[in-house]
Amino acid sequence: MDFVLILNVLLALATIGFGAAGWLAPDWTMKKVGLADTGSTMGKSEVRAASGALFVVAGLAAILLGGPVAYAMLGFVWLGGALGRATSLALDGTTTRKWGFFATEIVTGAVLVLINLY
Repeated sequence: MDFVLILNVLLALATIGFGAAGWLAPDWTMKKVGLADTGSTMGKSEVRAASGALFVVAGLAAILLGGPVAYAMLGFVWLGGALGRATSLALDGTTTRKWGFFATEIVTGAVLVLINLY
């Protein structure tokens, strides 16, 4: 296995792991990101879908498809998260946790795009 393939698979597995937390442990995830349960099941549903299973399937798809474009697309998913986080940093205010999430998203996304498309 070459270095790029190992890194691709590791980052896809990390994506799956983060997604699994959102999908299968929405209460824990909501606590980590400062979301409140308002009594509706929509909050948990959104976390399970957008912060959870979406990332599980994206990571699995990248591994199953196995090509550079698939891993680059996974990177673009992470960069989409970084764009949303940057918007929040600019418009909603900053926190150390928010900066940490942004750093994870931008680095993961950039690495996946750069090693697979350039």
